[in-house]
Amino acid sequence: MVYQSRSFQVEVSGLHQNEVTNQNNYPIRSSGSVFITVPFSRFNEELQRINRLGGKIVNIQPLNLQIGEN
Repeated sequence: MVYQSRSFQVEVSGLHQNEVTNQNNYPIRSSGSVFITVPFSRFNEELQRINRLGGKIVNIQPLNLQIGEN
């Protein structure tokens, strides 16, 4: 399926550093915005997780993966 290799970059504000967000593999910037790259297969569950943590989605952009032909 085409969408399996598709990813999105989600900009989130309103996340605060706590014991849950400390487990993430990305730091929360001092500006309060976080950029999270999410594969299409996990997109819905990641949006639900952001909502549970109290984050606000500011922007969503598709990432185009360039696969070269050999």
